[in-house]
Amino acid sequence: MEILILNWRDIKHPLSGGAEISLFEQAKYWIKKGASVTWFASSFSNATREEIIEGIKIVRNGSQYSVHLWAFWNYQKRVLGDPDVVIDCFHFVPFFTPFYIKKTKIIALINEPAKNAWFKNIGLPLSIIGFLLEPLFFIPYKNCSFITGSKSIAGELKDYSINPKLINVINHGIELNNHSVKMSKEKYPVIIYLSQLSPDKGVEDALYSFAIVKSYIKNVKLWLVGRERDQQYLSKIKRLIKKYNLENFVLLFGYVPERKKFELLSKAWILIHPSIREGWGLNVIEANSMGTPAIGYNVVGLRDSIQNNYTGLLVNHDEQSLAESIIKLIKDKKLYIKLSSNSLKWANNFSWEKCSEKSWELIKQKKLKN
Repeated sequence: MEILILNWRDIKHPLSGGAEISLFEQAKYWIKKGASVTWFASSFSNATREEIIEGIKIVRNGSQYSVHLWAFWNYQKRVLGDPDVVIDCFHFVPFFTPFYIKKTKIIALINEPAKNAWFKNIGLPLSIIGFLLEPLFFIPYKNCSFITGSKSIAGELKDYSINPKLINVINHGIELNNHSVKMSKEKYPVIIYLSQLSPDKGVEDALYSFAIVKSYIKNVKLWLVGRERDQQYLSKIKRLIKKYNLENFVLLFGYVPERKKFELLSKAWILIHPSIREGWGLNVIEANSMGTPAIGYNVVGLRDSIQNNYTGLLVNHDEQSLAESIIKLIKDKKLYIKLSSNSLKWANNFSWEKCSEKSWELIKQKKLKN
């Protein structure tokens, strides 16, 4: 069976994130089951045109903004083969494959509709245009199967008139052995932010909330872990750290390898995730696997991955509420122990094998229908 993935980034892209990790883990599983997988994505600085990564053929062309046109061109020229199944990934804009590929072959994969994230990532007037046009993007896919990571996002897809019977909720998995990292919390409270440093992920909210927390808890630290969107935005983050007088209390790690990531999660007391919206929240489950509860905004995706008052806390979408919940969880030892213990149990429900087996079954059904 030949599977073609169309996604704006591949696993090596400097700005790849949880969506790419999840897709990469599933693709590796599909290969183990006998499939051939080609992944078409945008190129980036010093990237090769083609390469094989753990059995997956990566083909790159164009930028993040032109990759959709290059996908159409390469498919028409048979550069991408004659796939049995096509995984069309939505990230703000889909690849519009129903216009040039049989709908019976297509599985649409979406982590979350962009909605208000348009205004956090793209300037005017393009953000307004994207926001207004987004509902129209789903019209060609009305008869396609969908994969998404959470029930709350599945609910949003229904709002776009997608048939509920075609929506498949497949939670992301997690590395079960966590690279053999032992859990050992820091002596003093450490808050960890693990995500891309970008406006839509809420890193600015994280800093402002931490400044409030710092005024109540003197020995607390904040670790910012993740790639910056760009150097200009990183400079803004550094200016905010200085503005809030947090230079001695905030540590910028940047990108870290997988083992290092789990080491930091094992030492941190609390993960904060003040994103404006998520498809699921892979970092939440990763933190939970290290006994680290999560506090996040009560938004789509996070209200699925964070079990409120069981594995973490969901709060109103404002910095003050986030700060108050951090303070509460640090000071209430009984609550912290309960959430930490439950986090470990919750994380054990997820694995890449479980996730990949579900997507593989859907792919096999799609192949049989063809």
